[in-house]
Amino acid sequence: MNLGISGRRVLIVGGSKGLGGQISECFNNEGCNVTIIARRAEYLERLEQRIGGDKNNNTFISADLLQPGEPEKVINSLVKKFGGYDIVVHNLGGALGVKDIFSSADEWLDVWKFNVGISIEINNILIPIMVRNGWGRVIHMSSISSTIGEPSVHEFGGAIPYAASKAYINSYVQGIGRELASKNVLVNAVLPGAIKSEGKYWDKMTLNNPKLVEKFISRHSSIGRLAEPEEIASLVVFFASERAAYAAGSLVPIDGGRF
Repeated sequence: MNLGISGRRVLIVGGSKGLGGQISECFNNEGCNVTIIARRAEYLERLEQRIGGDKNNNTFISADLLQPGEPEKVINSLVKKFGGYDIVVHNLGGALGVKDIFSSADEWLDVWKFNVGISIEINNILIPIMVRNGWGRVIHMSSISSTIGEPSVHEFGGAIPYAASKAYINSYVQGIGRELASKNVLVNAVLPGAIKSEGKYWDKMTLNNPKLVEKFISRHSSIGRLAEPEEIASLVVFFASERAAYAAGSLVPIDGGRF
């Protein structure tokens, strides 16, 4: 299937390993010019060896976007160099270890910034360029936990501040997705379930506590297994393509029939 995005310039935030690395690789395979931002330089170097650097028109940026002013600084430097991006994928996020529902408001805000605030800062710079160009795709990685809460006392993990931040993303995507649709800038979100993604919770549990993983799958997965990163990445790339030109402000679960 021709996705119609060969030659498009793509920014992937949090794209060096696991699901993010797979998303980066999929866009590279579609002939896109990919810029990846991630914190850990060693993971970026490993990805560069896999998909190629300058010769493939790919760029790798090591930056800690949680630092004040860093998102604006990094994105403005990239805009100065490239002029903007056609496609942006926001894959940055996590619980930051904040699971107690009585955590301080500042801790809740730290989780919000990691999962939401950084993305908004980036969008506020890049989306106006897309509007001027008359074409753009923005895909946010939300989570199925945004719809079910995922209590922190749950034996399979869970973090309410994280789930709440992803619920915020859902509302944000629906709102700006509808606002921007008429300008051919399409904003959507993918809501994955349990993924066996390198270094993340379920990957670690597969190694350290396989019985817990088996219990989770038997109780909560209609499909009977964890997701592989490439299964999620393929959907992300599709939503960035011309084949998904009628999707605007959509929230799309891909959770193996979570129950």
